[in-house]
Amino acid sequence: MQTTAVVKTIDAARSRTLPWLFVLLFIAAVGDSLAAEPGIRIAVLKFGTANWELDTLRHNGFDVEQGFRLEVLPLAGKQATMVALQGKEVDMALTDWLWVSRQRAAGKNFSFLPYSTAAGSLVVPADSDIDSLSKLQGKRLGIAGGPLDKNWLLLRALAMQQGLDDLADTVVPVFGAPPLLNNQLERGRIDAVINFWPYVARLRAQGMRVLLDAGEAAQQLGIDGKPPLIGYVFDAGWAEQNRRLVESFEAAIARARNLLQTSDEAWERLRPVMGAANDAEFVALRDGYREGIPQPMTPAQVQAAARLWQTLSKIGGHELTGQATTLSPGTFWAVADD
Repeated sequence: MQTTAVVKTIDAARSRTLPWLFVLLFIAAVGDSLAAEPGIRIAVLKFGTANWELDTLRHNGFDVEQGFRLEVLPLAGKQATMVALQGKEVDMALTDWLWVSRQRAAGKNFSFLPYSTAAGSLVVPADSDIDSLSKLQGKRLGIAGGPLDKNWLLLRALAMQQGLDDLADTVVPVFGAPPLLNNQLERGRIDAVINFWPYVARLRAQGMRVLLDAGEAAQQLGIDGKPPLIGYVFDAGWAEQNRRLVESFEAAIARARNLLQTSDEAWERLRPVMGAANDAEFVALRDGYREGIPQPMTPAQVQAAARLWQTLSKIGGHELTGQATTLSPGTFWAVADD
């Protein structure tokens, strides 16, 4: 009887152990499968708008669907994201193609995939008497992004084309962080602001008036095609070695953008991370993102970018363009046929 009891005890232990053994084997198999999938690491600003489409991509499994794993590294500042990229801690980061062109001219083989065509704007209070660039003379003008900000350079170029003196000599510039400048405008401490599109969306939601955006300024300067300014940037050598992976990333991003373009429900899920103060601000941010969704780069857009480069280089000089004398070949990764 004692032997029978021992056998029953062993059988009971087996019945409890086998299911867990199968679970552990399953977890190990899944882990091996995930480890076998290639990965892409992207450095982004912690509160940057790119998080919206990357979060949508991951939440809906568009990366797994395309056979890779996306890892997002949120960092506090743009400089930190670029240090991470150049130090090969990540595969991609976000910046403008002027930086890419400058790096290529210096022998560094970076390339660019469009993220957004959304541009910054010149904003004034609703009751302001400023209705043209000429009315900015003597005014306190907030400028996000510093003296080499592309939006600021475009407005300076347009003012000179209109026969005005350089705005750099006629306004009182106030350089600062985007949210601080918004606050200064709201409090009446500055008369106008040139800010990035998400912060412009917040001001518009408050009823403030967009006097001119950078895209319109570029058109008035004879630059058509609305080339995207901001994009995903990566080492072109890495991309050549991982071309299928980059194509999979493009396909996954396209799925995420299509969802965000067509589904208001997808935006409701993102609402807690967007930082919108109210419904009007939420809608302005959502619509601003949608308006900036880029199409694949075409030769015409590359030509427009080259013209924009020439315009900006005349104002920003070598401090902006480095050793480059023209837009560097290969700046844009994939160019579709017109």
